[in-house]
Amino acid sequence: MNAQEIIEYMESLRNEEQREVLMRFFKTGEGEYGYGDEFLGLKVPETREVVKAAGDLPLSEVPELLLSRWHEVRLCGLLLLVLKFEMLATKRLENNAEAIAKRDEIVTIYLQYAEQANNWDLVDLSVHKILGHWLLLPTNLGDRAYKIKVLDELAASPCLWKQRMSIVCSWKTSQQGDPSWCLRYAEIHLHHPHDLMHKAVGWMLREMGKRVSMDLLRDFLQLHAHEMPRTMLRYAIEKMREKERKEWMKPQA
Repeated sequence: MNAQEIIEYMESLRNEEQREVLMRFFKTGEGEYGYGDEFLGLKVPETREVVKAAGDLPLSEVPELLLSRWHEVRLCGLLLLVLKFEMLATKRLENNAEAIAKRDEIVTIYLQYAEQANNWDLVDLSVHKILGHWLLLPTNLGDRAYKIKVLDELAASPCLWKQRMSIVCSWKTSQQGDPSWCLRYAEIHLHHPHDLMHKAVGWMLREMGKRVSMDLLRDFLQLHAHEMPRTMLRYAIEKMREKERKEWMKPQA
C-alpha cells in the first residue's frame, strides 16, 4: 500500500453525516481556529485501523499524506510517524546508532511539516510521542541547548499549532519525571491570548504536578497564579482537593 492508495481508500470511507459533525466540532467556520479545514468524516479508530494496515509505508511517502487536504489523511500521516518513532525508541534501541539516525529523520520530517498539524487533535495525538520523546533520547542533531532552540522556535512561531506543540510535547517529559520542559514553556506562554493555549498550558501543568510533584506545581502557582488566565489556572488545579482549588481561584490581592 503506497500513499496514494491510502488516500484513495480513506476517501472511499467518506461519511457525509459524520463529516458535518466534525466540521462543527473542530471549528472550521469563517473566523474560527479551524477555518478552511476539510474532513472526510472518519472517526479516529477508523484512521488508526488504516495506520495499522499501512505500518510498513516508506518514510519517504509520509509527506504526501501530511500534505493532503483531508484532516484524517494528515492524521494518518502523523500517526504513522508516531508508530515508526515508537518502534525505534524502545529501551533496546535507545542508544542504537541506526535507530538514533532514523529517529532524527522522523523528527526532522515532523518539524518540516509541523504546520500541517493544523488543529489541536493533530498536535495532541502526535507531538508528545515524537518530539516530546525525542527530548529524552540520544540524538545526532544537537545537545540539550539545541533541543531548547527547536522548542523555542516553535514557541515563538506565529503559528498557533506550533506554539501548542512547544508546550504539549512536555506531556511525555513530565511522564518520565522531567518537569523542566513544562515549566519553561508554561512560563513562556503565560500571557498567550488564545483560549486553546490557556487550556493546553493548564493541562500540561496539571500533568506535571500529577506525574512529577504537586509541590513544584504549587511553587509555580505561587509565582504566577495572579497573572494566569482563569481557564489556565482552572485546568492546572483540577486534580487538587476542592478546598485547595477554591483557595487558588480566589482573586489575588
